Amino acid sequence: MFTLSSIILFVGASIVLILIPGPDLIFAITQGITNGRKAGVYTAVGLSLGNVVHTLAAALGLSLIITQSAMAFSIFKWAGALYLFYLAYKSIKYRKNHIQLNVDQPKDQRSLLLKGLTMNILNPKVAIFFLTFLPQFVQYSNGRVPLQMIILGLIFLVLSGIIFALLAYFAGTFSQRLLAKPKFSEVANVTAAAIYVGLGLKLLTTKL
Repeated sequence: MFTLSSIILFVGASIVLILIPGPDLIFAITQGITNGRKAGVYTAVGLSLGNVVHTLAAALGLSLIITQSAMAFSIFKWAGALYLFYLAYKSIKYRKNHIQLNVDQPKDQRSLLLKGLTMNILNPKVAIFFLTFLPQFVQYSNGRVPLQMIILGLIFLVLSGIIFALLAYFAGTFSQRLLAKPKFSEVANVTAAAIYVGLGLKLLTTKL
């Protein structure tokens, strides 16, 4: 269904984008710093589980778009590419912004898991991201597009869960110092911008 090179490319791109300091990552790390390692891990798990909903929604949405018409798919491609270019623009514009950690958060582990889950599910930006990111790595000639999307989404879920949990677990040392460095934020955002542009161009050249 997938080639080894496409999986490696997907995993590599996913890891880089997961490491970009966003609200989800910062929230998970904040819990690790302020409320302990377990709180950070619970939050990371909740945030990652929310990706299940977005994966299923993206798989269904893309399959519906494909079955409608070639025109609908073209509109999807251009809209998705423009969104990815917009993300690249934002990454470059705010590349030097200092990352702020919010410490005013609940301490109950179950509530943290549920809050992380809710934050992810109700974030429209995550939904749009999944609908534009996952299709880049679908092998349309092999068919079973929804299944391919689900597999890619599950891989992304596992990667984000592991990375978020590790950074949150070691938040008291490694993560806090890393995110506090302006250079890290700048390099991460510039790298993300390059990936977004590449994905946008790839989306425009995608054919059924």
